[in-house]
Formats: sequence, C-alpha cells, structure tokens
Amino acid sequence: MTRPLIGITIGYSSQDHEIFSLRDDYVRAVERAGGLPLVLAPGTPEDAPALLDHLDGLLLTGGADLDPSLYGEAPHETVTRVIPERDALEIALSREALRRDMPLFAICRGHQVLNVATGGTLVQDLPSQWKGAVDHDPEGERWSPAHDVRILPGTRLREILGQERVAVNSFHHQAVKEPGRGAVVSAYSEGDDVVEAIEVPGRRLALGVQWHPEAFWDKDGRFQPLFEALVKASRR
Repeated sequence: MTRPLIGITIGYSSQDHEIFSLRDDYVRAVERAGGLPLVLAPGTPEDAPALLDHLDGLLLTGGADLDPSLYGEAPHETVTRVIPERDALEIALSREALRRDMPLFAICRGHQVLNVATGGTLVQDLPSQWKGAVDHDPEGERWSPAHDVRILPGTRLREILGQERVAVNSFHHQAVKEPGRGAVVSAYSEGDDVVEAIEVPGRRLALGVQWHPEAFWDKDGRFQPLFEALVKASRR
C-alpha cells in the first residue's frame, strides 16, 4: 500500500533566524504511523495550493507566537519572536486544506494557527490574562505530564483516543480564546478550563491539540493514535 505523503511545517531556530528548525519527533511520529513525511520550508501564501497539490495530509507544528494583528489585537508585552512569513503561509495552508477537505492535524502553535485561520482569537498570555491558570509551561522532560485534559463526549478526539481524561505535557503561554467559524472545542484542561483541543466537524480530519503528542512517539505511545488517524484519513 502506498504511504500517504504528509507535509510537515517547519520553523526557525530559536538561536538563528537563518536556520530552519524542526524537532525530529514530528517526523518519527508520522513515520511510525505509516506516513511518508515531507518537510515544508516556509514560503509565500501563494505557494499553498501548489504545495498541497503534492500532499495527502498536513501536519502543523509548534513554534513561535502568532502575530496578534492576525486576529485584530495589539501585541501583549509577552509576545515575542513573531515570524510573519511563517504565519502567512501556515494560515494559507490551513484555509486551503479545509477548502479541499484535506486531512489536517495541528499541534500547539499549529492548533492556534488553525483557530486563527478560521477566524478565531487567542489568549495572548495565560499567566497574566487567564484567572486561575495552572502552569502550562513547567520545567521537566518533554514527555513529562503537566496536567490533565478533559475530552468532551461525541468529539472526534474522544473517538480517536477513546478516553475521557488524559495526562498531557505542556509548553505554551497562549491558548485558543474564541473558536473560529465552524470550529468547536473538544477538550479543556482540568483546573482552569483552558481550551486544549479544537476540531472542525464533518471533515475527514481537522483537529488541533494544545499539547505535544509527538514527544511520546518513542515512549509509551499514548498519543500515537492521533498520528495514525491523520495517516489513515490521508490514504487515497
């Protein structure tokens, strides 16, 4: 059986904006799920249709904050390392993938990109703007659980993971505030009700999660079903 080609977005090194950077976890998780990963260098929004012509599915990865002007807000003082060209391409890729009903799985920053691409907004800084927020960026290994997530019944996420509650890792200071058009919340964090997942119903797959499931690909594999769902939905 032909392996579906999964496009994986890439960011810049935190030390040098002349170097592209991508954690190998994303690639390994797609490979383990049976997909053929293809890393997508940042380009222009006009490139999005041509890029997707060659792909069967799309994975949006983590990284720097989105430019708040994309959802009509001035930047909070904590917003740093905005990369306009990456924002523009990934929003264009998200919208075109949704238009084509191409399977899309979005992680952390990618989850926020998906929400903004559909017209949603973000909490720019949880510690200062979300009353009672638990620590969503604790110290520890990338696979260390940070808090529990409550998955809503009847959602695609619940169907894929088959659980009501899961312990997740966490590396973010922003989050989804208002879901975009057609998007629904499918999970909240325990203790503070921060949005932890969104999805667009009625699609082959259009799902975003705020945590980093790729970090578990070579550990207990608890979130590998998410990548398997992407690959399965992407088979032609």
